[in-house]
Amino acid sequence: MIDKFRWIMRSLLGRLFVLTLVSALLMLGASQGAFARVRVLFSLRSEPVEAQLPTVEAIPNPFKNPALLPAVPNPSIGYDPPQRTAMADPSNYDRRILQDVDGNLLTNPLVVVLHETVGTAQSAIYLFQTHHPDDWDQVSYHVIIERDGTVVYIVPIEMRAFGAGNSVFVNANGQVEGVRTNPDFPPSVNNFAYHISLESPPGSWESGPTHRGYTEEQYQSLAWLLARTDIPDDRITTHEAVDRTESRIDPRSFDRERFLAILHQYPNRPA
Repeated sequence: MIDKFRWIMRSLLGRLFVLTLVSALLMLGASQGAFARVRVLFSLRSEPVEAQLPTVEAIPNPFKNPALLPAVPNPSIGYDPPQRTAMADPSNYDRRILQDVDGNLLTNPLVVVLHETVGTAQSAIYLFQTHHPDDWDQVSYHVIIERDGTVVYIVPIEMRAFGAGNSVFVNANGQVEGVRTNPDFPPSVNNFAYHISLESPPGSWESGPTHRGYTEEQYQSLAWLLARTDIPDDRITTHEAVDRTESRIDPRSFDRERFLAILHQYPNRPA
């Protein structure tokens, strides 16, 4: 009788162990599946950031893509601006594309488009870091230069920032350059533009077509930034110049001659 009781207990314990093991495996599988689904969702959301944005250590030189920007020495005239990063939300930038909507191969060299923030640099950064699922709301610059000369990297130069809508660039040969990347939108310079914005002086929102201008540190930082490229002077333009809506006047009160005088102090950027 005792042996029979022991046999029954061992059988019950064995079955209980099997049921416990199976339940644990099912729970583990479910949790792993859930974790995998979360990881997939996270990777879909973060993949552009992880794959395309430079690391913090790489930020001092954001010019990564030799196909877009040839390697250029980084000469110094004794000026080294503060630098920081404030990356835009991935909805506010995209990859530069190789063909337009008609399948034409795109070979436009980079053009610098200068802007101003109108408000504070931080308000612009907040806007760029806000998720914008609607194409019409998406906006960003590659770089903002703050009033104290700090260079703030927003979008890597190898990516396409959305700094100008309906826009074209008229080059030195009189050719009109514009790229249509979306059949629902007019041509734009965004696919080959390097968008740099200067932080506006306080109170410029209501100052009309001019304001008190930009600081010496901003001009110095802009020259320092562009001395690291081989983008020629005649491909440095403004938002006002490329805009086709006749509604943009930025950067107001920009002193191009003052800027070029500083830029041309660099050994690789003579006049």
